[in-house]
Amino acid sequence: MTITRGERPAHESAENQELARTLQRDLARDLDGEVQFDDYTRQLFARDASMYAITPLGVVFPRNADDVAAAVAAAAAHQVSVVPRGAGTSLAGQTVGPGLVLDLSRYMNNIVELDAGSGTALVEAGVVQDQLNRAASPWGLMFGPDTSTSNRATIGGMIGNNSAGSGSLRHGMTIDHVRELDVVLSDASRVRLDRVDEATRAHRATRPTLEGALYRELPEIVRANYAAIADGFPAHWRRACGYRLDRLAREDTVFDLAKFVVGSEGTLAVATSALVDLVPKPSRTVIAVGHFTSVAGAIDATQDALACDPAAVELMDRTILDLSRRKIEYASLGDLLNGDPEALLFVSFSGDDEAELLGQLKRLTGLWSRNGHGYHTLRAVTPAQQASLLKVRKAGLGLLMAASEGTRRPLAFVEDTAVDPIHLTEYTRRFKEVLDRHEMTAGFYGHCSVGCLHIRPYLDLTDPADVVKMRSVAVEIKDLVAEYGGVNSSEHGDGLARSEFNREIFGDALYDAMRQVKRLFDPDNVLNPGKIVDAPSMTDNLRDAALPPAEPLRTRLSFEVIGAEAGSADGTGAMRAAADRCMNIGLCRKSGSGTMCPSYMATRKEEDSTRGRAAALVKALSEPDPRAALGDERLHEVLDLCLMCKACKSECPLGVDMATLKSEALSHHHDIHGVPLRSRLFGSIRFLNRLGSATAPLSNLPGRIPLVRRLMDRTVGIAPARPLPVFVRQNLTRWFRRRKNTTHPITQGTVTYLADSFTTFTEPDIGRAAVQLLERAGWDVRLESGVCCGRSSLSKGLVDDAKNKARHLADTLSKATEAGSPVVGCEPSCLMTLRDEHLSLLPDDPAVKDIAGRVRQVEELLVEAIDDGRLRPREDSWLAGRTLVYHGHCHQKAEVGTAATVALLNRIPGVSVVELDAGCCGMAGSFGFESEHYDVSMTVGEDRLFPAITAEPAETVVVATGVSCRQQIFHGTARDAWHPVQLLWEAVASE
Repeated sequence: MTITRGERPAHESAENQELARTLQRDLARDLDGEVQFDDYTRQLFARDASMYAITPLGVVFPRNADDVAAAVAAAAAHQVSVVPRGAGTSLAGQTVGPGLVLDLSRYMNNIVELDAGSGTALVEAGVVQDQLNRAASPWGLMFGPDTSTSNRATIGGMIGNNSAGSGSLRHGMTIDHVRELDVVLSDASRVRLDRVDEATRAHRATRPTLEGALYRELPEIVRANYAAIADGFPAHWRRACGYRLDRLAREDTVFDLAKFVVGSEGTLAVATSALVDLVPKPSRTVIAVGHFTSVAGAIDATQDALACDPAAVELMDRTILDLSRRKIEYASLGDLLNGDPEALLFVSFSGDDEAELLGQLKRLTGLWSRNGHGYHTLRAVTPAQQASLLKVRKAGLGLLMAASEGTRRPLAFVEDTAVDPIHLTEYTRRFKEVLDRHEMTAGFYGHCSVGCLHIRPYLDLTDPADVVKMRSVAVEIKDLVAEYGGVNSSEHGDGLARSEFNREIFGDALYDAMRQVKRLFDPDNVLNPGKIVDAPSMTDNLRDAALPPAEPLRTRLSFEVIGAEAGSADGTGAMRAAADRCMNIGLCRKSGSGTMCPSYMATRKEEDSTRGRAAALVKALSEPDPRAALGDERLHEVLDLCLMCKACKSECPLGVDMATLKSEALSHHHDIHGVPLRSRLFGSIRFLNRLGSATAPLSNLPGRIPLVRRLMDRTVGIAPARPLPVFVRQNLTRWFRRRKNTTHPITQGTVTYLADSFTTFTEPDIGRAAVQLLERAGWDVRLESGVCCGRSSLSKGLVDDAKNKARHLADTLSKATEAGSPVVGCEPSCLMTLRDEHLSLLPDDPAVKDIAGRVRQVEELLVEAIDDGRLRPREDSWLAGRTLVYHGHCHQKAEVGTAATVALLNRIPGVSVVELDAGCCGMAGSFGFESEHYDVSMTVGEDRLFPAITAEPAETVVVATGVSCRQQIFHGTARDAWHPVQLLWEAVASE
């Protein structure tokens, strides 16, 4: 087993420190899994996606159910509580607590069996919903509850929460799909909970165990409180609140403990695996998107939608629409919309009969037209038409969170109410009146089909007045929802946010029955105490209120954070505010799509996710001496596997820019510990590559000699298995200087081509193709080849060196080029540095601002030239009839997207272009060359990129914009990858 050791904070009591040491020792002895009690790990698990934070005593990563039982036994022996946790995406604080956190997601994530015949799957608690759906899809099956967090939410977490989603109108909630549960009870016994008849229940009740007591005494609790159960539960069916005594009371001939513990938030048992039902996956979906001039108008249209038997009816207000337009990841939605709607209503119809679905769609549009609902209805029938719509709809929470300003955030405390949809219009109007009375604004989105709207008011919980206001609103909304027979928690659970009100919601008798249930299952209050019953005030343990003021820290990079004091002279709080934008919604824990976060996809460790690193930085930057804390070695273990791909800047809805944060943190680490030799070498990559080119081919010999490679491994940590770049003597600069003048007429003015530090010396054919294409397109090309952009220095934390290079390059370009003339290049990491990192390095430098505004992708200029007829790709090039499989560079995807590159490739006659969703290649500049990172680098590539390319036939042409990507693709697949400009040159050049 693995133990991560670390110093406990000095302010902890001696008694608590001794308890931690003893418990850690016992766990290390009894478990196969990992045990981590260091202060950084504890901080990573102090938060979930809620507004709460409680630092646990320690964290365990069990490998199997026996580990879970051993952990519960050890915790109970030391009178320490246990907090089960999946992805940590809980919105009400269910997965934070002061005891021992059990992270069931890292290792217990296996699909044990999938039986298509019976339509069931046996899964461990840490299996992610999309993971299960991918496995079930070939059989035409899926897991019914489709949460918006399906790409990271675990089945165990969904069981703990009784999660639902947009399709609950048709598929219900998680409780409706659980057949059996393997659990660990509070006495550490392992039992299977399932649906049994009366005879079996009576037999199990004879056992002299805690399990036997459940089968004996729980029926008595039900019988004794039958009237309270009948009267006390809210009328609305969509419930994720309290203990489900109503489920037991309504079935006389069967007794189903599996369903009973669903939604108990880990307070009754720890689920280790589950047998769940799967449902048929519809082969077709069509969507109507109604455009409305008000939220109220959209909600009014819900009844017409429900009359057409939809699969889902979802609302999205202007707040989220406006936020989506600002993010590259979601901006394509704006191209589909008609006008500028205040709200959209997404109505989905799913099934296998396309004609029937189109008929439902037609009926709905007719009803809306006759009844005057909305001003336009968009019909999305094909998957391509639906892609942007579904992406934004699922991202509602994240996009809303992106509107945070400093510590003023849209908070989840009244976001989970639900009423019968027939009352939704009036209920929402009165809800808004409450907000208006308290002078609050909020975003509105959610599931109109089931009367559930996720309404999140903006509050600053560092302000005591806002804390008081929050509780007042929570009380008013709790009473309002009761008037309509609705529920206070309809899919997000009670947690710390709503459990306080359960006595009022359920009444004294039913609440006391629930307390009896808790005592029966957990007499010593070991399992996740303080949730559902006997809870603290909702205003206790607030995350933002507990954070100490940030101490002064002068940073080398500029951190501009909306609502934060980024402009203060000493940098107070700006870097911490940049990290603390993370609200732990966990999108960085996804897998199977997108790029963020490649290291998490490789290791499945919380500390290797963007939010894990953000939490670690917040801890360091909250210390009395943040400069010293940034030199902490444990902190840099957490930061180490960040590939600085920048995917988080675009894919994280809150735009947490971990690459920039890591550069700054590394610079402070160097201040304290010195700069390693390898970092200096990689920071000087332009000089080394120029030297390698000047001495080629002799400079290529060391890379082929095993003894030299082993020496490089031992002395500077260059992985011997990684092929080194091959230097070319006739580099781009030499070719440009010696070639004949172009004869093409200049019609477009001057363009500066940035001769980057990599392709210039190792792949000069790329630069030559770009220069010749630009000249044929009418441009006078100026080559900028004397100055490095500083990208490599920045990646190694050599921020001062990067700043000097940025200033030099900006000054050179500003003086040597015409005002307004474009600056282009073929290496995205270098080109994008001019428009992003240079502004963080030198935010007040007018030359830097000028050049950043002039940066364009070379693909953009070439597409314009083709469309204007200045470039004419041949119809009969060898590329005609071939498939081009394109892998985009991470920095390109993060900063500007890949649309220009795809457009360029599509303009080559006769080709078919496929853009891969294969994440990060794993090379990440110097990262893949480093000995200790080589295995992770290859694991990232092996996740999706390598399989996607090896699956292609030999005639398929592989395309990649990044030099690192091309190196990794060749190393991992033995396939050469072309740069897009090389292919265009092949199609343009004369035979």
